[in-house]
Amino acid sequence: MSLDSLRPEIRWAIAAAQEKQAADVTVLCLEKLGAFAEYFLLCTAGSTPQMKAIADEIEEQLLRHGKRQQHREGSKGAEWVLLDYGSFVVHIFSQHARLFYDLERLWRSAKRIDVPPPGPQAAAEAER
Repeated sequence: MSLDSLRPEIRWAIAAAQEKQAADVTVLCLEKLGAFAEYFLLCTAGSTPQMKAIADEIEEQLLRHGKRQQHREGSKGAEWVLLDYGSFVVHIFSQHARLFYDLERLWRSAKRIDVPPPGPQAAAEAER
């Protein structure tokens, strides 16, 4: 499993999260594990305003491509925002909540992609 093999909507969500400087972006492939979703996209925000900005950017980018979320959880001041798109779920955590819930450990049998931070080449491509 690689980034290129992921469905476009997951790649769009990754790009949107990175646009708002999300940290530690990880994709877990839950296919064949009996989960309610095929993929989890996990990322960390450094503050509550950043968490909201990441969630809003993902929603906006996916909506531009015709993808509507089915459900959203996490209110103002929450340490975890969840965006449910049916076949994949986005989890945006504070650093503390990410360590506490440790979904990577809980779903350790899932295939995992740790997404590298965007580099100078990614920035140049985004400007085109």
